[in-house]
Amino acid sequence: MDQGFDWNLLRAFLATSEAGSLSGAARVLGLTQPTLSRQIAALEQASGLMLFERVGRGLQLTQAGQNMLEDTRAMGQAADRVALVASGQSDSVEGRVRITASDVMAAYVLPPALKRLRQIAPRLEIDVVAANDIRDLMRREADIAVRHVRPDQPDLIARLVAQAQARFYGAPTYLAQRGRPMSVDDLSQHDFVSFADPDETIAYLKPLGIHLTRENFRIGSDNGIVAWELVRQGFGLSIMATDVASANPGVELVLPDLPPVEFPVWLTTHRELHTSRRIRIVFDTLAEFLSAKPRRPPQEP
Repeated sequence: MDQGFDWNLLRAFLATSEAGSLSGAARVLGLTQPTLSRQIAALEQASGLMLFERVGRGLQLTQAGQNMLEDTRAMGQAADRVALVASGQSDSVEGRVRITASDVMAAYVLPPALKRLRQIAPRLEIDVVAANDIRDLMRREADIAVRHVRPDQPDLIARLVAQAQARFYGAPTYLAQRGRPMSVDDLSQHDFVSFADPDETIAYLKPLGIHLTRENFRIGSDNGIVAWELVRQGFGLSIMATDVASANPGVELVLPDLPPVEFPVWLTTHRELHTSRRIRIVFDTLAEFLSAKPRRPPQEP
C-alpha cells in the first residue's frame, strides 16, 4: 500500500468485520454485495494480506485481519468525530436540548462531555436536569436520559453504552476511627450512608453476600451529592461508581480485592433522533464519551 489507501476500502473492511458477512455489511453501507466483495478483494490485493476466510455462510477474520481491525476501527471513529464536528459547526444546528441524569452523574461525570459539546456545536443550548427519578421522555420532560435501567416504552430508542463499575469507599477519618474492614463480613459492623431508600441498597447487596440492615444506615439523603459529601465528611461507608470516586481525593477504597459491582449505563431518547440534527449530535457525543474506557474525570475549571 505504498501509494496510500482508499478509505472506502477500509470502510468496507470495517463494516464486513463487524457484520460478519458481506450481505450484512452491504446493507449497512447501502451497497450491493458484489460491489462490497470487489472492495474487499481490492484491499487484500493492495495490502498483500488475506483478511477474511469463509466459515459456513459467514466470514471470519484471519489473524492478519484481526491485526488490522483495531487501527481501522480507530480510523473509523476518528472519521465519525470529524463528521460530527462538521455537522455541529453548521449554523443550522442550534436550539435547546434537555439532558436528564442522576445528580451524581450530572455533577461528576458529564461535565467533560458537555465541554466537548460546546466545542462541537457552540450554538446549542444544553439544559441538564439533575434528577434521580426516571423522567418521562414521552412527555418531553427531557430529550435525552442517562439511566441505569432500560426504559420499557416501545417508542423510545435506548442504547447500552457502558457497563460501569462501583466499589466501596470511606473517608480516611472514618476508617481511622472505626477501622478498615478486612472482609465482606466486616461490612455489617460499619455505618453506611444511604442514597435514597436504604431498603433498595440492602436488597441490591444481599445477593452479593453483603448482609446489611437498616441499623447500618443512620444517615443519608435523597440528594446523591449531599449523600456523597456525607461519606467524604466521615459519616460512613458507601458504594460509589469508580469514576466518581476517582475524581474525589477525599475518600479511600475499601476492600480493594473485592470484585467491583457492575451496573449498566443506558442512553435513551425518543424517535426524533432520526430527524433532529441537534438531538443526534448530543446523543452521539454522549454515547462516545460514556462508552470510552476509562472515562475521564471532570477537569477543574
